[in-house]
Amino acid sequence: MRRLIALLAVLAAAPVTAAPDAAYVVMGDGGAIARVVTADATCPVLRVDGRDVAMTMRFAAATVPQRPTASTPENAKPSAFPVTVCEARLSVGAKRAAVDGGRLPVPKRDIRRIVVIGDTGCRLKASDKAYQPCNDPAQYPFARIAASAAKWKPDLIVHVGDYQYRENPCPASESGCTGSPWGYGWDTWRADFFGPAAALLAAAPIAPARGNHETCNRAGQGWWRFLDGRPRAAGRDCDDPANDQAGDWSEPYAVPLGHGAQLVMLDLAAASGKALAPDDWRRPAFEASYQSLAALAAKERYTFAVDHHPILGFAATAKSGVATLSPGNPSIQSVFGAHGPRQLPPGVAVLLSGHYHAWEQVSFSTDQPSQFITGFSGTLEDIVPLPATLPPGAEPAPGATPTRFSSWIDGFGYMTLERTGAETWRAIVHAIDGHEVNRCTITGQHSTCDRAQVPTATAG
Repeated sequence: MRRLIALLAVLAAAPVTAAPDAAYVVMGDGGAIARVVTADATCPVLRVDGRDVAMTMRFAAATVPQRPTASTPENAKPSAFPVTVCEARLSVGAKRAAVDGGRLPVPKRDIRRIVVIGDTGCRLKASDKAYQPCNDPAQYPFARIAASAAKWKPDLIVHVGDYQYRENPCPASESGCTGSPWGYGWDTWRADFFGPAAALLAAAPIAPARGNHETCNRAGQGWWRFLDGRPRAAGRDCDDPANDQAGDWSEPYAVPLGHGAQLVMLDLAAASGKALAPDDWRRPAFEASYQSLAALAAKERYTFAVDHHPILGFAATAKSGVATLSPGNPSIQSVFGAHGPRQLPPGVAVLLSGHYHAWEQVSFSTDQPSQFITGFSGTLEDIVPLPATLPPGAEPAPGATPTRFSSWIDGFGYMTLERTGAETWRAIVHAIDGHEVNRCTITGQHSTCDRAQVPTATAG
């Protein structure tokens, strides 16, 4: 009895730890990183292949004072992060990992099945009077998409950027988003990404690209806390506007896929909609990105570049009922295009992007890599129709002549990539419930799809 009483006393005195708010694996610069977001003030212990591994604190809980943002001051507020963010490197070849009893997905050496998603948050933006019904899973279906994609059993998730869209409060007149969190703190990150993505993050590690919604004047504070794949560095947290140039750009890094293939993750999120002036700070930064991408691409046989802004894709805009095609991002093109019409360095076979809220594929008769756009996984869709056939002379960049073009407008879903050979992949476009709406083949830097245009009415 005395031993039992003593044991109960020890248990009563032991600290009670809460289950993590989120636990996931980021494919970062130099390998896989286990991350945990917890309400506890201390980090849990990571269990890897039967060994205890100490996690280090990436960010302590804090409320960051209100800073200038892309919104007006009355539509902004301090960013509250009442959570601790912890991390630990996973050793190469790790077989099992767990934290607080919950399994984490460990990376595979040979990655053959990749889910590609993008632009996943629910748009609440006062300046556009855009209030997506976040409470309606039919009109904000990211949780359903993530669950469907998880059932496909991917080896890796690629997110092409824009995770957090709930920037401003939902007006009382908009019943579809009543009660939604807003701003750039943890509650919004949880509602827009970590909550709905939970099933998918449990299925595979994630290679996250940064979108323009994660720049310092928007959700950059959360980007650095939760998703960036590099070690934390002083001044690179978007908390102090004086450090925004340092916080708004990072060096590219590679994610190996095995057998001579890789992803190269680019941080060009700060790109704008016009060519960069000679004295713009982004010009030398983007030039450094190009040079690093070239060096990394030269090391492997096959490279996917991952960048939020499409460089070689088309958007459609409408004015007075007339639709117009817009070319790829002029800000990036003004730097990358100085190296030639290819826009991307030799060795880059495919560019994966988002930003346009649609799905799109472009392949070229000239020497450019294929462009895929997967910005169709949750946020309000673009609805201006793209043509089934591009008009003569249409080029997303100077000297880039499309030979194959496919698109899906006003439809939510995700894309999968499945390796079929050393330089061949099968790309399948899925609707919300996972059913196939288009199928493409990638051979080297060229691609072709079964359907030139998926009907708008196609749904899941």
